Amino acid sequence: MTTTATVPAATPRGTASPFAAVLRTEARLFRREPGILFWTLGFPPVLLVILGSIPSFRKVDAGLGGLRLIDLYVPILVLVALIVTGLQTMPPVITGYRERGILRRMSATPVRPSALLIAQMGLNGATALVSALVCLTIGRLAFDVKLPQQAFGYALALLLTAAVALAIGALVTALAGTAKVASAIGSAVFFPSMFCAGVWLPVQNMPDVLRHIVEATPFGAAARALGQAAAGDWPAWSHLGVLAAWAIVLSAAAIRWFRWE
Repeated sequence: MTTTATVPAATPRGTASPFAAVLRTEARLFRREPGILFWTLGFPPVLLVILGSIPSFRKVDAGLGGLRLIDLYVPILVLVALIVTGLQTMPPVITGYRERGILRRMSATPVRPSALLIAQMGLNGATALVSALVCLTIGRLAFDVKLPQQAFGYALALLLTAAVALAIGALVTALAGTAKVASAIGSAVFFPSMFCAGVWLPVQNMPDVLRHIVEATPFGAAARALGQAAAGDWPAWSHLGVLAAWAIVLSAAAIRWFRWE
């Protein structure tokens, strides 16, 4: 999956702050990208409906502690929205801006390039969180999946996961010289991330050694934290700590290696 980098329109004149103007412009361009909107807003809910339509996914499994597969896959598909955002949609856009010299030209205006980056991260993060809420709503209304029983713990794990996903996207942007390279790196990391999130095999069902390894990855820890909060338990501090550590390390690396031109 690839996305095209659009060129920001000229900053509107008026009383609004430069950042507000950039945010409005980026939001307008964001809405014009049907590919981005589908993969972030549409793909996870559609996949949830497909999986929920499989009869075996709706049967109670004693081996899963009395849960159904669909109960496990709602938190997983919440993760998918964040993974797609961090690895597939944001990096090619920002890298495309740098490749075309847009960030360099913006540095000579009152609108700093950092405003564009913050706007992009905010828009992508908000879209992924909306997709997560849609998945939770569909799971509840269509398949009788309980809403997270530990709401605050779930929200904390979700925000930390969003921070990690955006930090990964920022690092890919920092390392990639062109939009095509950013898409290639994102695709290379995408499928291992999906595996760690439990798309093909829920993390709690993995063999012990593999599970411990996966739980040390950002999306493996996220899958466990979200699953625990959904079941009504406070997410293990070990999983939250893994998420926080990855967010800090990846963000620091992205800041260290990011290039404006």
